[in-house]
Amino acid sequence: MQAFEYYSPTKLVFGLDCIKDKLSAEIKSRGYKKVLMTYGGGSIKRSGLYDLVQAELKQAGCTVFELSGIEPNPRVTSVDAGAAICKKEGIDLVLAVGGGSTMDASKAICAAACYDGASWDLVLDSSKITAALPLFTINTIAATGSEYDSAGVITNLETKEKLPIGSVLLWPQVSFLDPSLTYTVPANQTIAGTCDMMSHFFEAYFVRNLSPIAQGVIEAAERIAIANTPIALKDPTNYEARSKLLWASTLGCNGFATLGSSATIFPCHAIEHEVSAYYDITHGIGLAILTPRLLRFWLEKDPSVAPRYIDLACNIFGLKRENYGSEAELIEAGLKSLEDFYASLGVPSGLGKLGITNEHFKAMAEHIKTHWIASFDDCFVPMTTDDIVTVLERSL
Repeated sequence: MQAFEYYSPTKLVFGLDCIKDKLSAEIKSRGYKKVLMTYGGGSIKRSGLYDLVQAELKQAGCTVFELSGIEPNPRVTSVDAGAAICKKEGIDLVLAVGGGSTMDASKAICAAACYDGASWDLVLDSSKITAALPLFTINTIAATGSEYDSAGVITNLETKEKLPIGSVLLWPQVSFLDPSLTYTVPANQTIAGTCDMMSHFFEAYFVRNLSPIAQGVIEAAERIAIANTPIALKDPTNYEARSKLLWASTLGCNGFATLGSSATIFPCHAIEHEVSAYYDITHGIGLAILTPRLLRFWLEKDPSVAPRYIDLACNIFGLKRENYGSEAELIEAGLKSLEDFYASLGVPSGLGKLGITNEHFKAMAEHIKTHWIASFDDCFVPMTTDDIVTVLERSL
């Protein structure tokens, strides 16, 4: 077990109809009066969630301002717009209603509202975050886990960069998790959410030193994703499936599944962020395409890591050692099971299917080396810039 420190200040409110009366009570108990409500498209209005939230805010006696239209792969321009409203109107609470993109943008808004310079400065250097507005979240999709962590990812289309922003000041104060709010999530977004969730856990699984407790948590979460996503796709209003997916995703990115292990540097996310920055693809789908290629590359480069792949095959996909003639056959069956699962969800077979070419791969790899949160020397298997390009090439 590795040494660690863990800080988790977010209050989680989970369950059916957990927003009614409780949202207003949480706001009133803290004395907030001016709220910026952030959201994406019109889905929260079609589902009735918008009206419910507005009623709660009215019950709390709040003056409400809104920022709508937050994009997938949220833009720094949306952050700028939200921060400007906060400064002009004296906002004292940001309420993010939606998925990971809305929550990520809202975290950046909370920080930028308390900063005199350009909001992109805080993405490039999160140490400049010295204050932030409080944040509440209402999550509507099992995916990013942004409702229960202190980081987000922001895209700058002008510079073709998609980079993380993070600070202990960006933990949500309260997050509401009602699985029934995920009933109306379209199938393609449910699939992308599962792929993102699974990647978060895989990033914590493929590290050099893995805590046995963390290993059990990760393996259970992956099994839950694999078992319950098909159920949710077939029966979108299946509460049990939706609740299991939502709770698993909530635990995926807040560090809980890494306690006692080597720190993950999220290499697959780093590579996918580069692809998204250039091509604006769906994040979870990009991760699902890249993950098997990255895992195969690591095993090829350093066969000594094979035991972790055996665990993947046996503990996540339930394969039996005695059914295979060698460890190599068992590992291959495990990797094939992962690829087959993604294919069963309709994940494209390669980045080329999304219109991506190798034109920018070298630039992407070089940008990772200079801008990512940690060195790729600390990956499960250390990687050079050329190695990153190779994984991208194999993912076409």
